[in-house]
Amino acid sequence: MIIPILIRTLTRGAVYALLASGMTLLFGVAHIVNLAHTAFFMVASFGVFYLTSTRISQVSFDGPGWPVLPSILVTIVAVTGFGMLVYRLLIDRVRQHPQVVLLITIALAMVFQEIMDFSFEGHARRIRDAFIPGSTEILGESISYDRLLVVGTAVAVMIGLWLILTKTKLGIAIRATANDAEVANLMGISVSRTLLITMGIGTGLAALAGVLTSPLWVFHPHVWMGPLTMVLAIVVLGGLGSIKGSLVGAFIIALVENMVIFLLPDYGYLRMAFALLVMIIVLTVRPGGLFGTIFEEERL
Repeated sequence: MIIPILIRTLTRGAVYALLASGMTLLFGVAHIVNLAHTAFFMVASFGVFYLTSTRISQVSFDGPGWPVLPSILVTIVAVTGFGMLVYRLLIDRVRQHPQVVLLITIALAMVFQEIMDFSFEGHARRIRDAFIPGSTEILGESISYDRLLVVGTAVAVMIGLWLILTKTKLGIAIRATANDAEVANLMGISVSRTLLITMGIGTGLAALAGVLTSPLWVFHPHVWMGPLTMVLAIVVLGGLGSIKGSLVGAFIIALVENMVIFLLPDYGYLRMAFALLVMIIVLTVRPGGLFGTIFEEERL
């Protein structure tokens, strides 16, 4: 069972890494928790499903619709732009009040849920055709090209994110804002623009995760709830504000979930409970998380 567990851990861990790094980045820079983060993930899944299976001339899900690549690009751009608009109109106005941000973002997530529920009649959906048809054999285990696409894309995006944060002027602005927004503003950095871009990056990562999983996982209007719990657990497990911690935590949680599914198949429904138990154990030993600190904020 080792090979199947590892292969599925890589896939699920890659998705969690995309989601958790986006939420961690926004928390590290703006110091807010966006509970609507995985709702954008859900919206992106429905968005790419709609574009690839709906004829332009009629609203019916009998396909074929748009080609895959334009559908993916349009979905990611549209969801990212919508996330930035939400930040500018709603979150930015109250970001100094964390409790209000929590209420607004969870309300937004539920609004998105009801809109998708109404638009798609509450049915679970899944893209019928693979983005990349076919599979290959790795260590005796067959793995679809779509799973390899998820892992490869996640690795490339994480490397790109690291390069942006460490090698570009935008990265300097993001890290400076994360360390001290007031000093960054005095040095000529537009804090408001930096936060807006950060929200765009985080939402874009969530949208990318939603698009990549649409041919692999069944999604429905309530699908954002489970990943939200896991992503919050990963962010806390890795250390608040630590992207490195989020990446490590994502694969730890994914490994625990898959071990429960494969080793205890009759109790697979307890995978989230076991994952949260691991988080509790780690926090008991290291209250600041794997790469967090107790006495000061983790810096990007």
